Amino acid sequence: MKKLPLYLMIMVSLSIFSSTIFAAEKESTEVVSNAKKLPAEVKVMFIRLEEIKKMDKSSMSTSEKKELRKEVRTIKAELKTTGNGVYYSIGAIIIIILILIVLL
Repeated sequence: MKKLPLYLMIMVSLSIFSSTIFAAEKESTEVVSNAKKLPAEVKVMFIRLEEIKKMDKSSMSTSEKKELRKEVRTIKAELKTTGNGVYYSIGAIIIIILILIVLL
């Protein structure tokens, strides 16, 4: 009899915080459409990647396909290195929060 309120609270909390509601609210994002302005070099790389995606590769030889794959890999690697953001590790954020809690 004592477990009935506990089970009832668990059922209510699970029904309120269902993951399907939160999953439906997510919006699709595009890589190219940022609020920031992209440098000209990055725009050129994105345009080249789109051209490669739209190509008809069925008539190409295996060596040409190999060259395209290498080109796509190098462009993607360059795009990863052009990021100029500041990255925080999760561990550092947790430590900072714990320090703030202890000091306050």
